[in-house]
Amino acid sequence: MNETLQTILQHRSIRSFTNDKITQEQINTIVEAAQMASTSSYMQAYSIIGVTNPQKKEALAQVSGQPYVKDNGHLFIFCADLYRHQIKATEEQLENMKANLENTEHLLVSTIDAALAAQNAAIASESMGLGMCYIGSLRNDIQQVDTILNLPPHVIPLFGMVIGVPAKEPEQKPRLPLEGVYFENEYNRNQDSSLNQFDATIKQYYENRSNNKRIDSWTDQMLRRFQNTMRMDVTPYVESKGFKKR
Repeated sequence: MNETLQTILQHRSIRSFTNDKITQEQINTIVEAAQMASTSSYMQAYSIIGVTNPQKKEALAQVSGQPYVKDNGHLFIFCADLYRHQIKATEEQLENMKANLENTEHLLVSTIDAALAAQNAAIASESMGLGMCYIGSLRNDIQQVDTILNLPPHVIPLFGMVIGVPAKEPEQKPRLPLEGVYFENEYNRNQDSSLNQFDATIKQYYENRSNNKRIDSWTDQMLRRFQNTMRMDVTPYVESKGFKKR
């Protein structure tokens, strides 16, 4: 197995870091790797904001509820971005662009572009011996994050990524079995067998791991999650930024 595959298959989320800051050279390399991700129609419809200001990191940690948002080697925020695409437009061109900028298709395009760039950044970081963790909980108060980062119209914060030198090496969390996510030719609606298999795996994982042991299964987690509404302010916020209005 080559080193790239080893890096990918050894991934685990790191939530505890040493006090070491990553170097500017490492930051530049991670961003350059992110930029080499595939992008729809060469749009490059994302921006990456590195947060170094201690007060801003503290405020973002408060939004997230996660201390490692401020205690890490570096914090990146990945944003969907269609602002730069209209900077050079005339008033007439802007009017002609409006329907496209506001449609759901380009919300998807910019979100996918950002996610692809972020995963390149994650793999690049781990290949350098660093650890990382995605931070979706910044959307707990997405408007506050917008204010902290001073984002213009058509730019929305999607998620953060903390990177640094791991202080701990947690157990690797299992993933669904191959037959639970990969189907040939058409969608497989009969997934009971693979879900039962995965629930058994997850129960064992939670019972055996060194910290935060509990009795739980994946399907029970998902049933709890989707029965409780969360982040209902995201839709009006996204629309207020000029996305998903058509």
